Amino acid sequence: MLSQIWILFTFMVCVIASKSKSDGLKFEITKKIPISKCKLKALPGDMVSVHYTGSLAENGKVFDSSLRRNEPIQFKLGAGQVIAGWEQGITGMCLGEKRTLHIPPELAYGSRGAGGVIPPNAVLDFDVELVDIARN
Repeated sequence: MLSQIWILFTFMVCVIASKSKSDGLKFEITKKIPISKCKLKALPGDMVSVHYTGSLAENGKVFDSSLRRNEPIQFKLGAGQVIAGWEQGITGMCLGEKRTLHIPPELAYGSRGAGGVIPPNAVLDFDVELVDIARN
């Protein structure tokens, strides 16, 4: 009986920690910030700084990482400066939170791919960490 309860508990934790949006974006919270410590969440209009590592879902090949450059990317959330999967996946993150975003091609680079590095119709995985939020 105890083992069945443990299995059910483990399943529920996995379901809660992994979220999916109706448009195909999936994400997993890999470092959760407790609600009591989440003083600021990323909202459209905020200038955010994000560390990331991007890889191809089909083979895990890393194509870019801000960590290698030791400099996070900065952009205005909701202004269309990054792919739609990032806009949706980063909105609502707490400062310091980490997520893994699983982004379908429709929310990434679609049938065109990008820069000879990301093939057409590629599903992308991004490990992201929200390191700063500037709100006006």
